[in-house]
Amino acid sequence: MCLFQSTARRLVSQVHCGLKASSSKKQKFCLEMARPSSNMAEFREAFAKAKHIAIITGAGVSAESGVPTFRGAGGFWRKWQAQELATPGAFARNPSRVWEFYHYRREVMLSKHPNPAHIAIAECEKRLSKQGRSVVVITQNIDELHTKAGTKHLLEIHGSLFKTRCTSCGNVAANYKSPICPALAGKGAPDPDTEDAAIPVEDLPQCEEDGCSGLLRPHVVWFGEALDPGVLTAVEKELDICDLCLVVGTSSVVYPAAMFAPQVSARGVPVAEFNMEPTPATNRFRFHFPGPCGTTLPPALARHETEIIS
Repeated sequence: MCLFQSTARRLVSQVHCGLKASSSKKQKFCLEMARPSSNMAEFREAFAKAKHIAIITGAGVSAESGVPTFRGAGGFWRKWQAQELATPGAFARNPSRVWEFYHYRREVMLSKHPNPAHIAIAECEKRLSKQGRSVVVITQNIDELHTKAGTKHLLEIHGSLFKTRCTSCGNVAANYKSPICPALAGKGAPDPDTEDAAIPVEDLPQCEEDGCSGLLRPHVVWFGEALDPGVLTAVEKELDICDLCLVVGTSSVVYPAAMFAPQVSARGVPVAEFNMEPTPATNRFRFHFPGPCGTTLPPALARHETEIIS
């Protein structure tokens, strides 16, 4: 088992999605590096040579499409922050309120579109695949904007707003209904003075598998839940073979995703961070490009002059 895999397994056994590792653990994950470079020409040289590119994306990418992040000051839905609603306990106590929150998010996403960063990633994947090179996107986002942009090789480590999972039979299914059920039509307003709809459980989204009719939940990884081991294994395999890694629009503080790029960097692979501002992991990477991802990423992933297009 490689260094990444062994560390990942130990971490995931201790830290579930949405939690932060202690500073002592962070120090073990990767080696300190010199101050990162913002030399785009130097990055482009590394990009031209790379055969297997891994791109790790976070909320900062979708924020440029107008997607609410529900993090930081003002990140409330009604009087709750996402961390108070996106938990198994919150769903067990009040499934109607949690479904109102996710119904609101689903409806918001139906009006949002990929921005230049999403599009640059998808176009890069398509172009490089014709050259025998690979691009994989490992995203913490649940909004499916990468899919809308045309990305094919996608690992959604936190699930998707547009998938449901049955709490009875466990069936996972894509679901793009609007509204997701009649009782949620017109519900989910985020205003602090809005009262809960208090929808009966039997009127909330129900499983459509034959003979089931169990209560559905969003197929997302909630705070306090572990990542899907199958998805994590796929992530490990991609990061083991990548020879260039990009970290795009992520704060690099939420574990276990925050350890992915530092582990890659620790084995000497170039890592480039594209973010509005430095993060706790910035000094561990070879490159850092500040600014909006929709501005910095397209020229970074554009066709290199050495590429041979058939």
